[in-house]
Amino acid sequence: MGIISISLSEESIEALDNIQKAYGLKGRSEAVRRAISAAKAEAQDSEDLEGMVEGVLIIVKKDHTDPWMNLIQAKHESEIKTQLHSHLKDHKCLEVMVISSEAEKLTSMLKEIHSTGKADYVRFVRS
Repeated sequence: MGIISISLSEESIEALDNIQKAYGLKGRSEAVRRAISAAKAEAQDSEDLEGMVEGVLIIVKKDHTDPWMNLIQAKHESEIKTQLHSHLKDHKCLEVMVISSEAEKLTSMLKEIHSTGKADYVRFVRS
């Protein structure tokens, strides 16, 4: 097993410790492996999409004053059939969208969302 060194913010360290505690893991290394495994499974789900895809896209964004999500939604408006926007505490927002799209377009949209680094949570639930 390889050893790597990483730098994490205090918030990420706290999240890592919470993962460790929630799953009863023996240490932070196990928590990192668990988080990587979950991210790998999510990425594989995106790669497995093909043809026409329908489902619900759920996003919690960090700052409701930042228009980045509006720009992505405008670019992909033909794939978004219904949309709900709700303000949450701490200036966060919840975006729920019903999506009907070719898999390639949805994958592109998900990559755009993830690459901004401005979403706390992104999940596509396929119907």
